Amino acid sequence: MGRSFYHFLMTYRDHTKNKSAAQFADDAYHDHSFPKQAKDYHTLSNYLELNAHYLPGMSIFDDLWNKYLEDEAKNK
Repeated sequence: MGRSFYHFLMTYRDHTKNKSAAQFADDAYHDHSFPKQAKDYHTLSNYLELNAHYLPGMSIFDDLWNKYLEDEAKNK
């Protein structure tokens, strides 16, 4: 995988179509402890479950994770 999930997530900032993804991206941007270099599902999901009080549900992350994997597969 090339870029980290965080860098992929930042492409969702200020989107009007998917407001929950845009809010997640904006909140992650302001979270100085977010694992910005992580490319591993378990590292990210563990962090979010324990530290991301701003994320209303893990389904948002799971949906974006799947899009991240699809995007990375296309860019190989």
